[in-house]
Amino acid sequence: MPTKTRTVTLGTPLTLPCGITVPNRIAKSAMSEQLGNVDGSPSQTLTRLYSAWGRGGTGLLITGNVMVDRRAYVEPRNVTLEDDRHLEAFTNWARAGARQGSVMVMQINHPGRVAVGPLYRRPVGPSALRPQVPGYNLRKPRELSLDDIADLRRRYTCAAELAVAAGFSGVQVHAAHGYLLSQFLNPLANTRTDSYGGDPQNRRRLLLEIVAAVRAAIGPNALLSVKLNSSDFQRGGLSVDESIDVALALEEAGIDLLEVSGGNYEAPAMTGVVTDRTRAREAYFHDYVDRLRLRSTMPIMLTGGIRTADFMSEALADGSVDVIGLARPFAVRPDIAAQLLAGDLEPVTLPSAPTLPNLPGIAPVNSYLQLAWHAQNFRAIADGANSVRGPGAARTLLAAAANVTVHALTQP
Repeated sequence: MPTKTRTVTLGTPLTLPCGITVPNRIAKSAMSEQLGNVDGSPSQTLTRLYSAWGRGGTGLLITGNVMVDRRAYVEPRNVTLEDDRHLEAFTNWARAGARQGSVMVMQINHPGRVAVGPLYRRPVGPSALRPQVPGYNLRKPRELSLDDIADLRRRYTCAAELAVAAGFSGVQVHAAHGYLLSQFLNPLANTRTDSYGGDPQNRRRLLLEIVAAVRAAIGPNALLSVKLNSSDFQRGGLSVDESIDVALALEEAGIDLLEVSGGNYEAPAMTGVVTDRTRAREAYFHDYVDRLRLRSTMPIMLTGGIRTADFMSEALADGSVDVIGLARPFAVRPDIAAQLLAGDLEPVTLPSAPTLPNLPGIAPVNSYLQLAWHAQNFRAIADGANSVRGPGAARTLLAAAANVTVHALTQP
């Protein structure tokens, strides 16, 4: 644990290795918005939502995952970026978030074997192994071929280049939460015997190839971030030690910001449903960043369970963390960054998202229920609400079911 204190507060600007300066240390981490149009373009509602968050004083705005392939969606109504046909809408989205000085970064992603849609398509993964999650285990994924992997590199690179062309300051490559790149890192999901599996170096090969290709495409002056699991919170999954090795390889590859999270659909630690029982502090993954900081100087963003200004100040002052990532608080208070910066909010309090009774196998369902609850709140914030308490469990489930049904019926 670093012990040297420094004069860094929530309001201190941060200049990243690429040269971009984030005006303060508060970031809105990515959440599932489900506010894309049928054609995959960002909707006006989504644009208004980011305008509200930008007005709220956030230093860094990271979008919800934008799909690199319309043949694979994480959730209904994901935004998709494959070509320049909707570039004007993406430009409007980028401008809306950055209008008050926030740095806008697009998170790019592929769901792999946990794709929700299109329902008629077979999902893909590093290996032909079903995830052990109710619903997601109904379809056996197809193992990606080497040609498929080459196409994936091209898609991530294309999406990143288009994002920067549209006015985003950069991109975040999503390699956490059990999505495709996270699946490649996970020995339980990746049992390949070629150059993309079999040992830790091979399992991280695709991520590092994509990071290198994206950096070459967007240049040295655009922001390149990666979101990485501290661990998968599964016996036999990505371990803390292996994750640290991945993080150090990413630092060597020249990323500008590493966001630390954890968990996946089978063990959703990122939502607080599953946590490290040895954790003594409020942040879910702070012990990991303490260990990583002993070996790394790259900028680190910590997300997950952070709720008090005292903790935020301590983590920034001791040097273990450079950016404080908040997600769910932004689903109830769009101006929460301004309140924290003014010292008017202590601690961050949230209305409880609805949950179902704690029965065996219910954790992934409750994790999705939280995402659906937040998605309902986003619409209210986009319509001008300054504080949202969110619907109950029944309304949340009905709205989520309606979204899935409409998405299935209208999927191109």
